[in-house]
Amino acid sequence: MAKEGGLLDEGLEGLNHNFLTGQLENLIKWARYRSVFPATFGLACCAIEMMAAGGPHYDLARFGMEVFRASPRQADLMIVAGRVSQKMAPVLRQIYDQMVEPKWVISMGVCASSGGMFNNYALVQGVDQVVPVDVYAPGCPPGPETLMHAIMTLHEKIKDGELTKRRGAGKGAGLVIEQRDGQTGGGRGLEQPVLLSRS
Repeated sequence: MAKEGGLLDEGLEGLNHNFLTGQLENLIKWARYRSVFPATFGLACCAIEMMAAGGPHYDLARFGMEVFRASPRQADLMIVAGRVSQKMAPVLRQIYDQMVEPKWVISMGVCASSGGMFNNYALVQGVDQVVPVDVYAPGCPPGPETLMHAIMTLHEKIKDGELTKRRGAGKGAGLVIEQRDGQTGGGRGLEQPVLLSRS
């Protein structure tokens, strides 16, 4: 008979902390943020910038992310790059549900974050209506520097343990980062990004 509030119910938070489990928790966090495997999910022009970030000039391999996984069962990070149509939303959700736990989502560009300039019935006005978003990367399109800043922000949050806590369905961290590539935002919603946390 399992006791209430144990490891199975609460994850790592259910462990009593002592020397051994404290070190084990740090090791698990270190392994998680050093081995984030992104899924390929490029939908529009932001996908070109995402591909450029994986190229030799920006070299995502420095962060242990050199291979974009073709199978959602081998990935734990979804980078939604571009606008999401109403027809694509159920497919995106299915791929998200097939990813391994713990899983994270980066919304890349204003089209993915808020619908951008496409305020019509055919497009989802923010991917956070479909999946919980952990980091928003602004820009139209955001350059590889902004995407790498979003990835490094996600790594810091994983390392701090903020994102390893079990969260309710539909709730991501919702971090908005600053744009790092010198481009100006073109869409609506994220013209002046700041680092904030919303619950």
